[in-house]
Amino acid sequence: MSRFSKRDILAGSMAALGMGAAARAAGAPPTMPKPAPQALPIARGRFDSSVESLNGYDAPEWFRDAKFGIWSHWGPQAVPRQGDWYARFMYVPGHPHYDHHVKTYGHPSEFGYKDIIPLWKAERFDPEALMDKYAAAGAKYFVSMGVHHDNFDLWNSRHHRWNATAMGPKRDIVGAWQKAARRCGLRFGVSEHLAASYSWWYPNHLYDQFWPKLGLAYDGADPRFADLYHDNRDEPFRNTPESWYTRNAAFHQLWFRRISDLIDNYDVDLLYADGGLPFGEVGRSLVAHLYNKSISRTGKLNAVYTCKDSGSGEFHRKAVVQDVERGVLKGINPSPWQTDTSNGDWFYSDNFDYKTPAQVITMMADIVSKNGNMLMNVVQYPDGSLPPQSEQLLAELAAWMKINATAIHGTRPWKIHGEGPTEAAEGMFKEKVDYTARDIRFTTRGDTLYAIALGEPAGSVAITALASDNPHERRRVRRVRLLGHRGTIAFQQTGQALVITMPGTLPSRHANAFEITFA
Repeated sequence: MSRFSKRDILAGSMAALGMGAAARAAGAPPTMPKPAPQALPIARGRFDSSVESLNGYDAPEWFRDAKFGIWSHWGPQAVPRQGDWYARFMYVPGHPHYDHHVKTYGHPSEFGYKDIIPLWKAERFDPEALMDKYAAAGAKYFVSMGVHHDNFDLWNSRHHRWNATAMGPKRDIVGAWQKAARRCGLRFGVSEHLAASYSWWYPNHLYDQFWPKLGLAYDGADPRFADLYHDNRDEPFRNTPESWYTRNAAFHQLWFRRISDLIDNYDVDLLYADGGLPFGEVGRSLVAHLYNKSISRTGKLNAVYTCKDSGSGEFHRKAVVQDVERGVLKGINPSPWQTDTSNGDWFYSDNFDYKTPAQVITMMADIVSKNGNMLMNVVQYPDGSLPPQSEQLLAELAAWMKINATAIHGTRPWKIHGEGPTEAAEGMFKEKVDYTARDIRFTTRGDTLYAIALGEPAGSVAITALASDNPHERRRVRRVRLLGHRGTIAFQQTGQALVITMPGTLPSRHANAFEITFA
């Protein structure tokens, strides 16, 4: 996890946000006018903005089958090589990002985030080559960053001049990713973090409260750049989950126009929201638009909208797919859901510990056993290429999937998700778990059961859930096959457990899977 995660919004930046009244007193441009109510242009179809209508949603089969997706959580914030939330914390004195910024680029009154954007060139970005690696690693869908909290659109945006086709790489990043994903047969998604940007980026309007720059406003207070930094000085920000999304109605309208532009022009299969469903009826209208566009484009509902049950915005369990950031749900969820996580920091950092391939694979097996999908950000350098840790992860995932994909893709949960001494705690930001060889996770395909050993077993494996008198499966075990092993696997089904004798050499470096059939 990051040294400073989203939870730090409740602590580390409280002092900085307290300077808002002083910043307003210092004088700054007026806030956005309150717009007259407008009818939102929703695609015609079976869904409307009511909760009752959206509760008629069912997740499509492609998402239930996919199990694993790869995400590019990438953009200008990677340039300083300091990790997540750089655009915010570079304006918060006392935070390491602020210290790095002043030392490397200068004071944020003189060199702000707007000046970071042109430094993002993406000069080694090769989406076609990367997508080949992602597909080989077992990804069945790919998600591109659309816009982060930094309010910078990574597509050819019709409604916002701060976008990647006009500055920075001067390239349609979303469009390039979409083309590569479609060529490889992957479903395509985008992530939007714009909804939280209006409140999140409040510190760029502030100033140092100490010499030698006491009272000198940061560049966010410059009215020339208000369309990047937001005109949000009167935002009633209180550092609570409720304040994650602004109540500014003009911003709600702008958000709808920009994200619907993304949906309409890139044939989006999945839209990820970084929080709950934002902005009440406006947000629900966008979800209805996404669903109706999918039906008109493909003939059936193939769209997925993921959001979080985190206390921000709305959450309607039947209307959306639940997303859990860097964490999991407990047990088998009746509806498909998703974990979003990263093999390193969200944006590239020189000082961050990476997940090992074993940690990624065992976490995936645990999630899939509970009816979930894993969406994994594979960290990229600022130039678009991959650091060695990401290259290694993809190589080891490809080797593991070549043997064990049948136990993951297209599977469904069994009667129980697993057994063993180790369970991940439920909820966000609780993903660190060290599994043992006694930890087993189950998936099924038709009448075939897969048992995935999360540790590295030696000698034998005992699966107590398959004892001869177990309550889950009354049929006797007929055959056990170790995926990737050519020889016969000996087993004995006793009153205590199904005991499987392990071969001397294991076919997989991580999480070996047994295929079990019944008489």
